[in-house]
Amino acid sequence: MENTNSQQLPFFEKFRQKIAAMPLPQTEESLLLRILVQGLVIVGIIATDVAAQTQMSLWAIPLSILGATWSWYRRKYPNITIKFFLAIGMLGVLFFFLINLTQNLNDSRLTLAGLLVQLQVLHSFDLPRRKDLGYSMIIGLILLGVAGTVSQTLAFAPWLLLFLILAIPTLVLDYRSRLGLKSINLSLKSLFYSPSSVPNSQGSFWQYSPLSPSRLSVILGITLLLGLGIFLVMPRFPGYQLQTFPVSSPLDADSQKFEQKNRDIINPGYAQNGQKNNQNNGGEGSPSEGTGQFNSNYYYGFNTKINQNLRGEMKPKVVLRVRSQAPGFWRALSFDYYTGQGWEISGDKDLKTINRDLWSYKFFLPSTGTYMKTKEVIQSYTAVSELPNVIPTLYSPTSLYFPAKEIAQDPQNNLRSPVGLIEGLTYTVISEVPYRNRTVLNKSPYKYSQEIKDTYLQIPSEISEKVRKKTLELISTSEKPLNSTYEAALFLTQKVKQLYRIQPDLPFFDDQEDLVEAFLFKYEGGYQDHFSTVLTMMLRSIGIPARLTVGFGAGKFNPFTGFYIVKNTDAYALTEAYFPYFGWYGFDPIPGHDLIPPSVEEDQTFGVLKQFWNWVAGWLPSPITGFFNVIWTYVIGGFLSLLLLIWEFISGSLIGVFVGLLLGIGLAFLGWLGWGQLSKLGYHRQLAKLPPMARLYQEMLGVLKGKGYPKHPAQTPLEYVEVSRQQHPSEQAEIIAEISQAYVSWRYGENTQNLEYLQQQFQALVKSLKPKNSN
Repeated sequence: MENTNSQQLPFFEKFRQKIAAMPLPQTEESLLLRILVQGLVIVGIIATDVAAQTQMSLWAIPLSILGATWSWYRRKYPNITIKFFLAIGMLGVLFFFLINLTQNLNDSRLTLAGLLVQLQVLHSFDLPRRKDLGYSMIIGLILLGVAGTVSQTLAFAPWLLLFLILAIPTLVLDYRSRLGLKSINLSLKSLFYSPSSVPNSQGSFWQYSPLSPSRLSVILGITLLLGLGIFLVMPRFPGYQLQTFPVSSPLDADSQKFEQKNRDIINPGYAQNGQKNNQNNGGEGSPSEGTGQFNSNYYYGFNTKINQNLRGEMKPKVVLRVRSQAPGFWRALSFDYYTGQGWEISGDKDLKTINRDLWSYKFFLPSTGTYMKTKEVIQSYTAVSELPNVIPTLYSPTSLYFPAKEIAQDPQNNLRSPVGLIEGLTYTVISEVPYRNRTVLNKSPYKYSQEIKDTYLQIPSEISEKVRKKTLELISTSEKPLNSTYEAALFLTQKVKQLYRIQPDLPFFDDQEDLVEAFLFKYEGGYQDHFSTVLTMMLRSIGIPARLTVGFGAGKFNPFTGFYIVKNTDAYALTEAYFPYFGWYGFDPIPGHDLIPPSVEEDQTFGVLKQFWNWVAGWLPSPITGFFNVIWTYVIGGFLSLLLLIWEFISGSLIGVFVGLLLGIGLAFLGWLGWGQLSKLGYHRQLAKLPPMARLYQEMLGVLKGKGYPKHPAQTPLEYVEVSRQQHPSEQAEIIAEISQAYVSWRYGENTQNLEYLQQQFQALVKSLKPKNSN
């Protein structure tokens, strides 16, 4: 046994000696670089917390700073013990990551961000052995990217700017470190005081340092301008490229299912079951029938019954943030039965319950069906404040990702949640939105099923003939024949918008007074939703099936976050008309609104640029916006159309790809030539502004630089002369010395020089530098 051990010891001893003899990896000695990298990580963690409303900063930042400090003082030691514990810690982090991932399969961004933060904390204790700090820099960048995708406001924008400010000097120092250049370790005195105020300091340090504030400021400005420019013109390709969609954590178990005894729409600000509701509405009771006041926070149309004999106004408040591939009318409810002063949903109690799979948040919704070409549009909604339990979507949703075990669908295909949309709730919808092709819709037949007729042609007999007569009277004013139901609906929408006015001081209707009759023949106008009610009845009076649909307008687009900001005052009602084989299409008769609500277009590749212009135009006077609209339509619009045609040709075939490569190479070559010419032009213009002696000296430096003999910024003219004597023949060196000494004499001694003679010497230098032709 002893013999065996004695034979094994030399082997282990040799192995130990071999390990000990291995050279230690080179450590990073730049404290400034380490501090900046740590700053990038901290900014990334804070930005993620701000965007996702988490609290990782409370523990991650102190531990990360502690690890970075410890690793700086232990950078010369192997630290084998701490590495062992770090390996155990990483296994624990992996275990918790897998658990969290199974609970958030649908949207794993924050789970991955948490994993990166935990790994970075562990990694901060292992920095002394690493020359390259790129791992931590990449983690900070990824965390900032997660913050950008999760954030729905501009709250993380200051952290993005701070990250960029820190990243530029960090990259400079990292690049110098990779090249093996001397580390830059500034003292606190040089960081907080100007060179002129620090005794015995060299005033040229900041001027020629790679960390010069002026240089870094220029680089920062150029980066910001290029970034914003690329953001504006970057093509907006359709689709979430990864089919994982934002959705909140599951609702409480008790609120995930519908109770059989309570299947109504729950609107906190309005009446339930004919009673006044005074909860959460500031004491404002709003009855479902008769006279009453609008609730200042909640839209009255989100209910099983609409009472349009209410008066007042709402106070603007943000209620939704929507990220969508296309703008639209975020529709919530459709009503089919007109009561004389409002609307109801027929068969409201006949709800169909839809369940989701146990392991997925996805609900499969029945398709409405259409012969029209459709486009898939993905939308993600986040409730900013409490909303009723209706689920806004674009038209014709096919899939819904919602944090409940079941939802309900009424006979009008309206979707309902088991509970109200609480603040912070997020869900995603996939809709197959049909295009609005006017030519195709004009061919829609004038034949309807009996079910459609019975449901969507209902109109009170007391007003039927009066409304029909008024409708035909308006149609007769058309300058051209209306040969289709679509053209008739479009024309009536425009007429109602033009002939009638919004009446903010409209009195209450009497108990037996009909809203449509009063609107057309007594007040010649009404509240904005009254316009849609009147148009719906007018279409029904001439045999076109129609219904009233309520929801939210697209809202105000924020081009920096990519979200549509929707307020409670964006809620309104519009009219939807039915076209056999094609489905329902909206018409908006409200003055000040577009004739038809926004919907999908054939191409929205550069939609962000257009939305950004619409956002800017909202702050400009109308004459200025009119002028720029002309430029947009005929100049920028034409240019973008040309780019789209070129892109379609290039991406359409192999020949197009080949032609695109040739075109790209040609444009790159022309750009290189153009840049060279612009650089020369700028150089000559800069020289022309200098005094003659300074111009001659700079011309000489330019010629020598072109021949491969540049003057370093830190060299004085006379130091450059000494170097030139070693690089050039004596004849050339003497001319360089003569011109340089003349420049110094003029610059610092203010002595007049013989410029004509010096110019001749310069020409001789240029001639001597030209290569001689070999015989």
